[in-house]
Amino acid sequence: MTTNGGSEPVFCTIVPPHILSTLARHEDPAVSGPAQHTLLLDAENRTRRSLTAEYGRAAAPAVKPPSDQPLRTIYDAEHRTTLPGTKVRAEGSEPGRDTTVNRAYAGLGATFELYLKAYQRHSIDGDGLPLDATVHYDEGYNNAFWDGKQMVFGDGDGEIFVDFTNSIDVIGHELTHGVTQHTANLTYYGQPGALNESMSDVFGTLIKQYWLGQTAAEADWLIGAGLLAPSVTGTALRSMKAPGSAYDDDVLGTDPQPATMDGYVRTGRDNGGVHINSGIPNHAFYIVATTLGGYAWERAGQIWYDVLTGGELKEKAFFDDFAQLTVATANERYGDGEELQAVLKAWERVGVPITPRARL
Repeated sequence: MTTNGGSEPVFCTIVPPHILSTLARHEDPAVSGPAQHTLLLDAENRTRRSLTAEYGRAAAPAVKPPSDQPLRTIYDAEHRTTLPGTKVRAEGSEPGRDTTVNRAYAGLGATFELYLKAYQRHSIDGDGLPLDATVHYDEGYNNAFWDGKQMVFGDGDGEIFVDFTNSIDVIGHELTHGVTQHTANLTYYGQPGALNESMSDVFGTLIKQYWLGQTAAEADWLIGAGLLAPSVTGTALRSMKAPGSAYDDDVLGTDPQPATMDGYVRTGRDNGGVHINSGIPNHAFYIVATTLGGYAWERAGQIWYDVLTGGELKEKAFFDDFAQLTVATANERYGDGEELQAVLKAWERVGVPITPRARL
């Protein structure tokens, strides 16, 4: 396992705080109530995660050879908030009647398979970490999250969001926060935090594309397609192809993601806009993948994976630091060919300079 200064788990949710804050101010209590409750519960979980990381470190498990098979366990919270809940499906058991349980189980498996088959990585930590998930968390909970140890899925409120196991890329996104936790350990604030979010979007969409057997040209490049209720005007939470176009709804608001540095948002909210400015490196990856064509998890994904896990990406890396590493990695792995040119073109188009600037 390659790590950069240790692994500090952060509490990461798929629905950004800025979306929930918009919903929390709505005049209809059927919309505002679940959003307010979700924000409060997320804040509690974030504090709990921080305290656990600081004071509750567990002893390292005994070392054993990692398996080429996942070790999945699905729990049911039964609409409560005590984790992990009641065990309802173990590795190798047959699907049951609860489709939410089955989707969570399949999503964990798809994530494990992409990392193993494409990058020879054994689970989230590279050492065969068991994959646990809890479904049916709380009542009307509008989110899904990685808490540093396991996945948790809400069922949605039915008004704005539906079952959070509906999108396999959401499962891959959240589990990839675990990969980042165990490798580059990107600081969850500002540009490093936006890179953290972008890495999860990149590998989340690659997991979906791998699962569906799609080429870069065939993929929709949406994150969270299938999460929005039918009444919402939108397609997903984010679009890597066209950041800022995922939704435009009277209740949900308008997708604020920029595609280039010209639209970079400076804010103290959402940990310095980590879910907003991630649109910029997201779009860069989309450009690389579609320029190269074929399966995006191969050349484009390999470059991004090499940078994430190579040990040179610093915890407080900015966009231009990351860009420089992708250029160096593309050149080292593929030489001065179309891969390198695709990477250079992508960062130029999103307005990120290749040479890192001096930091004050």
